[in-house]
Formats: sequence, C-alpha cells, structure tokens
Amino acid sequence: MRKLETNDWIILNSIIYKIYTTENFTEMRQELLNQLKMVLDFDSADFYLASTEKGKLLCNPVTLNCDVDFSETYENIDYSRGILGSGKMLVYRETDIISDESRVQTDYYQKVYKPNNWHYALQVVLARHKKFLGAISLYRTIGKEDFQYDDIFVIDMLKEHLAFRLEQHYKTGDPDYEKLTVSETVAKYDLTRREHTILKLLMSGKDNNEICEELVIAPNTLKKHILNIYRKLGINNRVQLFKSVKEFE
Repeated sequence: MRKLETNDWIILNSIIYKIYTTENFTEMRQELLNQLKMVLDFDSADFYLASTEKGKLLCNPVTLNCDVDFSETYENIDYSRGILGSGKMLVYRETDIISDESRVQTDYYQKVYKPNNWHYALQVVLARHKKFLGAISLYRTIGKEDFQYDDIFVIDMLKEHLAFRLEQHYKTGDPDYEKLTVSETVAKYDLTRREHTILKLLMSGKDNNEICEELVIAPNTLKKHILNIYRKLGINNRVQLFKSVKEFE
C-alpha cells in the first residue's frame, strides 16, 4: 500500500475541504482535477455528472487537458453502461475489466484514446443510495505504466466525500432532481415507524409544537427523531427535506 507523505496528506485534506466549501459546483469539480494531479500521476481527465435526460447517462463535463465531450461514445460501450447504471460506487482500472489486448481493438480506444495519445485509464463511478451520480476518468499517455492499486487507494479516500457532495447538489441545486414520496423515502432510507409518522406530519406542514401535542412526546424527543431523519437522508434542515420529499403521496 502506498505510504503517503506529509505533503500528500496536506493536499488531500485541502481537496476534501474544497469539495464541501467551494460553492460553485463546476469550479469545485475543476479544482478537484487540478489538485489531484499533485498526488496522482495522470495526463488528462474528465468529470461528468449523471444526466436527468431520459436514455442518457452523462452530461456537463469538466475536463483537464482534453476539451471534447466523449459522453455519447462512452455510453455506447456495453460494459461501461452496465457499470454506470448499476448504482454502485466503484474505482477501477479499465484493464481490470477488459484485457489490454482486447481494449486496443475497440472503437472507443481507436476513436478516443489513440487520437489523444492515451493508453490507460482509472475510472471512478460515484453513487449513493443506489443512485448513479457521476463519473471521473483519469488518463495516462502511451508509454506510461498502468495505474496501480496505490492510486486507487488515494481515490478511495475521496470518493465518499465526492458522492455526498454530488447528492447534495442534485437535492438542493438541481431543479430536475426526482423527489421521493414519503413511502418511497421510508423504504429507501429504512426509517422506523415513528420516523415515518413524524415525516408525514412534517410534510403536512405542521410545526414542532403541533407534532409534539399530537404524538404526546417531549420537544427534545421530537428533535432527536428529526435529526435521525436528516442523518439518514443526508440533509441538514427542513428546507432540504422539502426539496427531497414530495409533499403528497
């Protein structure tokens, strides 16, 4: 396993800090790619978001040392589409799922990799709660060695932070984010029966005092239930709750 030096840890901590604090979402993704080059050896990169358009998986890329949108070509690769649509968080080398001999014969390698002088790639599929959120590709030019498991270790330290930020982006910043009904929310996030009841009352517009009176519970008890709901949904306040859950079934 790779031994990170003090400077590497400082950079990684800076990356994590900027993932959460850079308000401009596009700027955050661009800065991520720029800073990653300080701890990982790669020559080009792209960072796509999950598309809300029916039948399409990728959209809105930011890139480093490549300016072309390859999403349509990338989505046409059978193994890539299956991985992106699985809803699982993954970090893998392309050579882990297809042999190098077979890969160089594919149309994607010939149309995308070869013109850009790329050979190897490290792929990052970002997902949370079984929902695909985005994908990052890091490329190395012809003549360099393949990515190693030490490189995957570095990305593993960042992937959960990135997935959380992407999920928040879709919930609070994307008007096309698909809200869940109360019942769907209960099932997806494994809410308890009491949390289900409180969620329904919250979504009906009742304030804390009204809920306490109806359920005959103390304000502190209600507060604990609400915080548990927020924690399970990955949100921080009632505004985000109303952006995540439909008011009516």
